[in-house]
Amino acid sequence: MSDKQRVGLIGVGLMGHGIGKNILKNGYALTVLAHKNRKPVESLIGLGASEASSAKELAENSDVVILCVTGSPEVENTLYRDGGLMEGIHNGMVVVDCSTAEPDSTLKVAGDIHSKGGRYVDVPMTRTPKEAETGNLGLMTGGDETTLSEIRPILDCFADTIIHAGAVGAGHKLKLINNFLALGKAALVSEAIAAAAKGGVDMQALNDIVVAGGANSVMFERLMKFVLDDDESVLQFYIKNAQKDLGYYTTMTQNQSSTSFIAESVNQSFIMAKNMGYGEKFVPRMAEFMGHINDVKVRK
Repeated sequence: MSDKQRVGLIGVGLMGHGIGKNILKNGYALTVLAHKNRKPVESLIGLGASEASSAKELAENSDVVILCVTGSPEVENTLYRDGGLMEGIHNGMVVVDCSTAEPDSTLKVAGDIHSKGGRYVDVPMTRTPKEAETGNLGLMTGGDETTLSEIRPILDCFADTIIHAGAVGAGHKLKLINNFLALGKAALVSEAIAAAAKGGVDMQALNDIVVAGGANSVMFERLMKFVLDDDESVLQFYIKNAQKDLGYYTTMTQNQSSTSFIAESVNQSFIMAKNMGYGEKFVPRMAEFMGHINDVKVRK
């Protein structure tokens, strides 16, 4: 009988599939929750995972449960619905929340889990589904260091960068700050691309001069990959989810009374893109959106 912890995974989507695959690859017993999108679920079952019919059942058969859902509403629904995770939490079980969540909700959820004898850590992710598949995600962790050390071998299955941010909630706060920095650059770059297109500047020339100097960034190169090569695979993150994260960030800054002038503008840019039909498109298409509202094409 294996002495490895039994792992449960809720949220087998773009990121969750890679996480689950790498957990199985490292010899852990994995249970996944039934999902309307059967393809990734069936893929993991084919690799040896079991399937639970409810979050309660999954919790009852797991020592560590990983949540890989979109945000706070989905986390709370997973926990508190009939047949939800809270009904199956048992003494010592660890809930690993990999969502991008509102810190106030994080503290509430953690308190409720602890009251049932469970443990909670917030472990939001950075990077893309590509790195999830290869096991090279970046993780920001918040919570008890002893608990985090206990589950570290599981985290190592799918991440090569793990940063401890502080107590419960600190991981989610760091994730929101990190996403604001990344998405703020995406909005800035998109606006600049639209201005260049409107002014008749060659896109390859824009790319070459920026890449050669201090204005360059990973986000610039990702958006230009879309503009020049029609390739958005380098950043598979929906605009609607990006806007959700920016909204969480501005709520956090308001609650802690810190200024967020630029973040409010970035958030409004993403809200407008979502309202104009770009919500289900990936973030590189913010450049296309900025071109659209400026009545210019940014791609050939």
